[in-house]
Amino acid sequence: MSDIFREVEEDLRKDQLQKLWNRFGPALVTGAVLIVAGTAGYTYWQNSQLSRMQENTAVLSTAIEAGIAEGADPAATATALGEAASRLTGSHATLARLYEAAALIRAGKRDDAIAIYDQVAGTGGVDPLLRDLALLMSVQHQVDTGDAAQLLARLEPLAAPGGPWQWSARELTGLLAARAGDTARAAALFTELSTDAAAPAGIRARAEELAALYAAAK
Repeated sequence: MSDIFREVEEDLRKDQLQKLWNRFGPALVTGAVLIVAGTAGYTYWQNSQLSRMQENTAVLSTAIEAGIAEGADPAATATALGEAASRLTGSHATLARLYEAAALIRAGKRDDAIAIYDQVAGTGGVDPLLRDLALLMSVQHQVDTGDAAQLLARLEPLAAPGGPWQWSARELTGLLAARAGDTARAAALFTELSTDAAAPAGIRARAEELAALYAAAK
């Protein structure tokens, strides 16, 4: 009797599988064809993207290498990087603009550099990491001249825990607090930063010195 039940179960299973195939088989075959075609298309797209990325990287690297060469003129470097940015797309173009701004700083054209940083920071679609870096650099180059309250407001989201630029943002926040005359807050911020084991060593070392300085000034 057990053999009969086994056969019945097998027949029922075959019948169920056949019904499943009749219902879903054609779609599965079509899906498989689409997956193969899609994979081929994706591979072509990936290779095309890789080639374009290599070309963009070469353009950017050439401009940067010329700019850091001994005796390079920072103003000319900024011009070359600006031209490179106009030929690039995506993060390559953004990086070229950030390097352009850095060259302008070296050329003594701080206002022009800040304008670029602010433009990058305010452009939608820019990689958030680069966008926030641009904002940070803009504030950094205004820390001794810009409106302290406005700059502090711009830094606030960057200083939030978990952000990639949080420690630099907190350091600038402390400097702006000190500049605004709030030495108590500055001392507290730098003390906290100096004891943050996750903060980069350089920032911790500076924070320790600044904490002592502003603690004495309270």
